[in-house]
Amino acid sequence: MYTIVLHVANSEPVKVDVEELPTPQDTCVIGNNPRMRSDKEFDWVDEGVTTLIFPWHRINYIQVWPGEEDTLDFPLTYRD
Repeated sequence: MYTIVLHVANSEPVKVDVEELPTPQDTCVIGNNPRMRSDKEFDWVDEGVTTLIFPWHRINYIQVWPGEEDTLDFPLTYRD
């Protein structure tokens, strides 16, 4: 399971959970548990909705959050 942040054109970023990272062959990104970066719910998502489908042409870029099992191979000296 991956947590990603979708930067959608003309909209605020959406944090979702995905089983697999999207590939260039995909035509859309299907995400579960849509929320704001601060983990609050969106006003525009109806209550009870757990999955959203975003077409690729609306996504500017995607940020992938590291999972619990991910470790860094190099030290980040600029972070505490």
